[in-house]
Amino acid sequence: MRKSFYHFLMKYRHPEPKDSISKFANHAYDDHSFPKRSEDYQEISLYLELNGQYLESMTTFDEAWEIYEATEGKG
Repeated sequence: MRKSFYHFLMKYRHPEPKDSISKFANHAYDDHSFPKRSEDYQEISLYLELNGQYLESMTTFDEAWEIYEATEGKG
């Protein structure tokens, strides 16, 4: 069973983020409404478009999603 995207993203949390994915991970951690159990690109993407003001760009999410798919597989 693969990890949720949120669980995957948490390995990028860092007290002093040096890149956009680390910043994203830190903000997602603080976002109590983030869909923490989801493995669905569309669900998370829609959530971030409506609620992810902390994202500099949706490109950051897409980059993180590509890494997620490459490391966690498609299910």
